[in-house]
Amino acid sequence: MNKTVLVTGASKGIGAAVAELFGKNGYRVAINYNDSETAAYEVKNRIEKQGGVSEVFRADVSDKTAVKNMVNAVKARFGWVNVLVANAGISLVKQINDTTEEEWNRLFAVNVTGVYNAVDAVIRDMIDMKNGRIITVSSVWGETGASCEAAYSASKAAVIGYTKAIAKELAPSGITVNCIAPGVIDTGMNARFSADERKAIENEIPAGRYGRPEEVAAAALFFASEGASYVTGEVLGVNGGYR
Repeated sequence: MNKTVLVTGASKGIGAAVAELFGKNGYRVAINYNDSETAAYEVKNRIEKQGGVSEVFRADVSDKTAVKNMVNAVKARFGWVNVLVANAGISLVKQINDTTEEEWNRLFAVNVTGVYNAVDAVIRDMIDMKNGRIITVSSVWGETGASCEAAYSASKAAVIGYTKAIAKELAPSGITVNCIAPGVIDTGMNARFSADERKAIENEIPAGRYGRPEEVAAAALFFASEGASYVTGEVLGVNGGYR
């Protein structure tokens, strides 16, 4: 396979699992990170130990120029980006009346504008090639909303709306655009809970457990596959039945 995938926020958690699974399946993997350089290179090493091809690229996804420069560097190394997994995101657990304007703006800059910047940097090549896969990552809270996570929920809901809209625009160009909405996944983002809190959350999940990053990665690989060539504008919940 001579296809390239760019995974934003790929140094840890879901993004790392996505990068590694695509690497196992023959993709050339562009690993994006912003702060966690050591972790990003650990992902690269794991991919290459399994015979995969990868490279690490730093960019803050909220910075349009930085993202454009990153994509140009990816193209210089691997050629045009066939698959974009716009995964980079941050969270905030805070009551809305305590959420500052700066916190609100930063969430939207990374979680929403970051997706827009990544899509904008790859889309012209995809249109020219009449082919491409764009996969965004929202959250179950983007579908249902979460108390004490209003700003985060709002940003992830925006990702869903953006995904559905551009899916309609880009379908005539042979590009599919789909979204994954993970539930509670066993990553560093959810490591803040105590053992008792974790147990209480697991009791609310019909499947009775946290999800694994690899299970979200499998959904991304499906959306990138030929088997999903007629699937676009969809939101796939990977949540163990949690709503």
